Amino acid sequence: MVHLRSLFLLVAGLAAGLNAKSSTGDSVLVIVEPKQQDNYSLFFNSLRGQGYELTFRAPKAEGPVVIEYDVPNFAHVILLASETKNFAKDVTPQSLVELLGKKTNLLIALSPKQTPLTSLAAEFSLSLPPPGTPLLSYFPEREGSRNIVPVIVQANSVVSSTKPVWFSGVPQSLGNNPLLVPILRAPAESFASETDGGSPDALVDAAERGGEGLWAGSQLGLVTGFQTLDNSRVTFVGGADVFSDEYAQNEIAKGVPSGNADFVREIAEWTFQESQVLRIERTAHHRVNETEPLEQYTTNDNIVFSAHISKYDPRTSTWAPYSGIRDLQLEFTMLDPHIRTAVLPSSDEPGKYSVTFRAPDRHGVFKFVIDYKRKGLTYLQSSTTVAVVPPRHDGYPRFLSAAWPYYTGAISTSLGFLLFSALWLAGDSREKKAKGHKAE
Repeated sequence: MVHLRSLFLLVAGLAAGLNAKSSTGDSVLVIVEPKQQDNYSLFFNSLRGQGYELTFRAPKAEGPVVIEYDVPNFAHVILLASETKNFAKDVTPQSLVELLGKKTNLLIALSPKQTPLTSLAAEFSLSLPPPGTPLLSYFPEREGSRNIVPVIVQANSVVSSTKPVWFSGVPQSLGNNPLLVPILRAPAESFASETDGGSPDALVDAAERGGEGLWAGSQLGLVTGFQTLDNSRVTFVGGADVFSDEYAQNEIAKGVPSGNADFVREIAEWTFQESQVLRIERTAHHRVNETEPLEQYTTNDNIVFSAHISKYDPRTSTWAPYSGIRDLQLEFTMLDPHIRTAVLPSSDEPGKYSVTFRAPDRHGVFKFVIDYKRKGLTYLQSSTTVAVVPPRHDGYPRFLSAAWPYYTGAISTSLGFLLFSALWLAGDSREKKAKGHKAE
């Protein structure tokens, strides 16, 4: 029966990810102890079924090298050697951070023991409890060890499957870094402590050593992602057993299958940039009723700005227009945003977002800026520089409606002067005629 369940999970994984490939590459380096490699066969087979090329390496082996001539040899790296205390010289926290800077994605399994990966987690605003204090929970009542915890998965931007999963490992306390992406939280009744039963004294001692307060509750993370500003992704999983065949095959309860197989597959899809990958294809701007972009606009011009956004489809390895964003914003900035407005999907073309606005009554060098950052999605960033100038001497209207009081005053003064002059001249002529008649 167990073998039939294993075969079913493998076939389901292959069918779900048929022809699915990453947007950044298909080469994967798996760092795992050779004797433990068979423990994750279902996970590795599902990756192969999705088209990935897996290369295995022992933690202390010298090759294949991760970076050669300052160029990464693999698009993705998986570290399942969570309890290894010594790695090869090219697998260090510094080299892994360097890999992220070169757009290589990382999937890392942590351990309750002190390892080099413990210090790596701190680089990404993750704090781990003291060594030897894994996650424990006494609820629900079950047979077996209390450090093997069933966890209910809440659907989010990374995982859609809500089947409960088995977890065994170390929790993480999340910092305030906005680049963190919480994927799986600890149950509210769970806590981190020694596996001797978690006595009150052990809890207090763990809190004092950790310096982070009580390690308990749903504020702890079990699986946490991190996306850099250039969209490289790294995911920290609290324990390598989450990927194991044993946890994928064990039932959560009688008749309730484990969701580990689907859960780790979705984690890998997000980490390897199969899912939730967006990009801006192009942007355009022009005056209303025109089509050609200008290098400079005039103050108070009505400007149309549009952006074309696509989403990666791993099944076809193509980019398709995407109109699912409802909170995209455009900023028209000169040092500070002078205009911030929503950019809504256009009904006449899939993947097109457009907005019409009036240029501010201030000249200078401006930028059309899109800076869209949402947890789980790749960041969308675009910047286009244009100039805004005052009207030319012949660009102003001949008569200003606001100046009519001045026009009226000038015209009335001129008419009054002409009328006065006419009356004065006419009055002088009549006086001369009157004097002439008297002399006669």
